[in-house]
Amino acid sequence: MRRKLNIKRDKPLEIVYGSEQIGKFINYIMKDGKKSTARKVVYDALDIVKEKAKVANPLELFQTAITNISPNMEVRSRRVGGANYQVPREVRPERKQALAFRWIIEAANGKKGKPMSVKLADEFIAAAKNEGEAMKKRENTHRMAEANKAFAHFAW
Repeated sequence: MRRKLNIKRDKPLEIVYGSEQIGKFINYIMKDGKKSTARKVVYDALDIVKEKAKVANPLELFQTAITNISPNMEVRSRRVGGANYQVPREVRPERKQALAFRWIIEAANGKKGKPMSVKLADEFIAAAKNEGEAMKKRENTHRMAEANKAFAHFAW
């Protein structure tokens, strides 16, 4: 018997910028259900982006950063005849966004000695310029997919 399809619900828009993407990013930042703290971190980061990058709308820079970091290909492990192969696969749009969010947060957490909002702002600006830790992660993912292109016929 087939299982019930997952229903996609409309997410409420985020308060200040009216962006669904920012609202989702706030939820990714949130720890222990402290949404107000997560909001403060993200809004402060966007204010810092506005000052440092001298951009009128930091939302555009945020979206550029997410688009730049989103991977097109990734490798998935596939077991065939007793051997595991890294099979390159195209990434679904929802997963692209999730990976981009995760990589930006990991890159910001990896830096030490600054408040989270400053680290996030630096990572957004770097990602918009196609540089930074999260961008390296994307390049490594693409490089692995390119190296394992020979196993693409194992894709399911």
